[in-house]
Amino acid sequence: MSLKASILAVAGAVLVVAAPLGAHHAVSAEFDSSKPITIKGTIKRIEWTNPHIYTNVEVKEPDGMLVVYRVEGAAPNTLFRQGWRKEDLKIGEAVTVSGIRAKAAGSLNVGQATITTADGRKIYGQGAGGGARGPAPQ
Repeated sequence: MSLKASILAVAGAVLVVAAPLGAHHAVSAEFDSSKPITIKGTIKRIEWTNPHIYTNVEVKEPDGMLVVYRVEGAAPNTLFRQGWRKEDLKIGEAVTVSGIRAKAAGSLNVGQATITTADGRKIYGQGAGGGARGPAPQ
């Protein structure tokens, strides 16, 4: 293979690998780090799909109305490597979610979230903290 063909092959491989990275958005594109939120509710649904998992949490608002927040997590593969499995959260389970609100007015999306179960297990949706499951707070 000639030098020119080798360089073109390497350049093509780099473009193929790098293209998906440019398509991914920064957290700051959708979420506002100056708007922290903590909610308590029950898990209604978990969407274990690429490019992010979503945990839908039903919350009773102060006015008594039930709303469903959509909590964005990392990619399934990232969470799996951190030790999180689909079975770690169950439909109907009570949780507390701490994260940041979406920028869009009226949006019920939450990002950079930590989900804490009633027994104190923590699941970090964005790889924050010490892994997918940390110890209960002391």
